Amino acid sequence: MKYKDYYDTLGVKRDAGAEEIKKAYRKLAHKYHPDVSKDPQGEEKFKEVAEAYETLKDPEKRAAYDQLGSYQPGQDFRPPPDWARQFGDSKSSFEDIDLEDLLAGLAAGRHRAGPGAGQIRMPGQDYEVTAHISLEEAFRGTEVELNLTVPEYDGKGFLHRVPRTFKVRIPKGAADGQRLRLAGRGGKGINGGRDGDLYLNIALHLHPLFRVSGHDLYLDLPLAPWEAVLGATVEVPTLSGPVRLKVPPNTRAGQQLRLSKRGLPKPHGGEGHLFAIAQIVVPTAAGEHERALFKQLADGSTFNPRGHFQQEASSGS
Repeated sequence: MKYKDYYDTLGVKRDAGAEEIKKAYRKLAHKYHPDVSKDPQGEEKFKEVAEAYETLKDPEKRAAYDQLGSYQPGQDFRPPPDWARQFGDSKSSFEDIDLEDLLAGLAAGRHRAGPGAGQIRMPGQDYEVTAHISLEEAFRGTEVELNLTVPEYDGKGFLHRVPRTFKVRIPKGAADGQRLRLAGRGGKGINGGRDGDLYLNIALHLHPLFRVSGHDLYLDLPLAPWEAVLGATVEVPTLSGPVRLKVPPNTRAGQQLRLSKRGLPKPHGGEGHLFAIAQIVVPTAAGEHERALFKQLADGSTFNPRGHFQQEASSGS
């Protein structure tokens, strides 16, 4: 078994309080989230941070972890002789498992080893995993297949990692960062105890057109100068297909035009909105006729987009 320094992973001291540990976890989880981090190792670091927090947030697991002693990260070690009797199952083998599995199973092992353990009903372990889905899948709902390696006890009470496949239906309208609970889809209960739960953390892939905020969507809408000034009706993409949007005259760059109920569906009914953000663009290669028209406009217009420069300068002098 190889040692993992959970305190070092979260960047806290061994005597850190619960709030300090939680704050450190949230900061690192955001930093290494697969949809945010540019680090090639970001997803792996995200998992390491989550594993460290899963142990240190639980007082019993943290106490058991602290009693293991301190080693160099990656160093092979075995728990002290009395550790299994105090925290786990004294019959357990420490082969073929890692530190995460050892701590995950300590509560179940402790209850099995105690007096009358055969009569004690223990709930199964909860599993937690991140499900990466596209925005289109979140819009219409989808089914994902998750292949996990999870800790389970065999018939002799030994803990092993075993492969399990989960087919999970994600309802439409699942939002980025949402945590879904699937009751009874986790580890098997002990002595007739209820099965654990499976928790899915929803992570949306970045989309080439839309940005997501809760159930609202944002889209950059390119407009030609004359469309912004005169107004226009333009075709705008949505997750349910293109729609026609009326752009009012004198639309400003950065102005938000709302398309009601064109965002993501909400779990309990209704939909978010789609906001088209006006972006004024000019031709990349204007022809002679176009340049003549722009020249005519420049000669005849009194509009000064930098007039406020002069006003500010004169007021400050």
